[in-house]
Order: sequence, then structure tokens, then C-alpha cells
Amino acid sequence: MDLVSVIIPTFNRAGLIAKAVRSVLNQTLAPFEVLVCDDGSTDNSREIVESIGDPRVRWLEGEHSGLPAVPRNRGIWAAKGDWLAFLDSDDEWLPEKLEKQLAAVHKLNCLAACTNAHALTPGKGIEGEMSDWPKEKIIFKNLIRNNPVICSSGLVHFSLMENVRGFPETPDLIEDYAFWLRVAAYTDIAFLKEPLLIYCNNPHSSVRSAFPTDIMVQRIGVFTDFLRWVAGRQDGPLLDKFMLRFALAYYVIRGTMHWDIPPCGGEEN
Repeated sequence: MDLVSVIIPTFNRAGLIAKAVRSVLNQTLAPFEVLVCDDGSTDNSREIVESIGDPRVRWLEGEHSGLPAVPRNRGIWAAKGDWLAFLDSDDEWLPEKLEKQLAAVHKLNCLAACTNAHALTPGKGIEGEMSDWPKEKIIFKNLIRNNPVICSSGLVHFSLMENVRGFPETPDLIEDYAFWLRVAAYTDIAFLKEPLLIYCNNPHSSVRSAFPTDIMVQRIGVFTDFLRWVAGRQDGPLLDKFMLRFALAYYVIRGTMHWDIPPCGGEEN
């Protein structure tokens, strides 16, 4: 089925949250529910969200963590839809986003999807598109090199969460990269070249401003998380020797990572 639960993490975004929520409610394919997952806001965001007056919109209260993974995961486990769609509270969807994504996942037989996005710079307006990804799918080995998935455009089937287990709640980790890498271990990700998201490109207000600036350090963190997750999995066929060794080789060959993580399923190092 195509019941979509939309998960919007937020923290003190009173000036933006209504626009994000309304962009979801204005979809040509109506969402089943919209879960606004708070991270301890101290402004009047809750009052603004509740004033929208749509019964599909729910406010999920939570203490401040400073980690987007925490409110996102709260939304995942509260969701009742067949699909999960993510939207940050400073971004907006274009009206046909969900309809076109669901058409794509069915056409391409995928359990996840993402789209291109317009890049909006505060004070300047839209300054082009976020992605130049050329293919209709993103597969696991593509994510080894970089992460083309814009999380605010992401859609994933809820059935994968039993194994993916949500976003890692680890400080200083690019949690959405880690999440989509886990997802790609189970399914290809359909990619729509059309920008169906307006992405607010404001690094000064992003939690990512506190992350390590070295790209290799960021990737090592993501892959360390991935390999620890693999080591704890019992569902072998998709997380097979090839996939694990591919991830390892990418870093070990470059001398940037030491293998100190338990091997998966008793495999040799």
C-alpha cells in the first residue's frame, strides 16, 4: 500500500515550520500522517503547528538532544504508514513529490527513493540544483564513494526498519549518510532527476557546522558505524562477503582505517 508517514524533525523553527508542514499537506498524493518530531524547542513552534488544524498533523514532544537522529527515530517508531518520508523543518516539498516518487519505486522495484532539489540560499534565493546524479538508481557501491541522497527528499518502506533500525544516534556522525548506506544494503534507491524539494542551504544554522571538516574523516566515521552495524546483523544474503569486503577495501587500501570491529557471522578478517 501507499500510506505515507511524513517525519519532520524540528528545533526552534517557529518561522519556518508551518511552510514545511503545508508543503506536505499540499501534495497531490495526500500523506497519511505528518509527524512533527520536536527536539526540545523553546519557541512557539508547537502552537504554530497545532494551529494548522489538520488531524493528520501530530506533534511529538521530546527533550533537546542536538542530534537530528533522535527526533527522526521517534517519528519512525511512532509512524503507522507503509512508507516513511523525511523532511527537515526548514525545507519544502514541491506538490508532486510524493506522487512521482511512489510511481518511481513501483516502476523500478525499489523500496526507497530520493529526488534532486533546488538549492535555496537565505538572502539570495534559489541558486541552482543540488545534485547532478546521472542515473535512475543509487546502489550500495555508489554510496561507498559519496552520498547523493538528500535526506529531505528521502522515502523508504517501513518494512526495512526492522533491520536498518533507524538513524544512528551518535554525536559528530553524518547520521543520514549512515542511514542511507544501511538502506542501500537492502534495496536500490530510485532517483528522480527532477528537483522536487526546495533545500535551505544555510550551513550557519545546521548541526553539520560542528562536524569534522575533513571529508575522509567524515567517511571513516560513517563506515565505522556501518561495519559495526553489519557485525550485529543476522540477515546474511544481502550483507554478504562482497559487500563487507568492498567497504573494507576502500579504506584499508588507503591506509586510513584499522579493522577493530567484530567480523560478521564468524567470517575471517
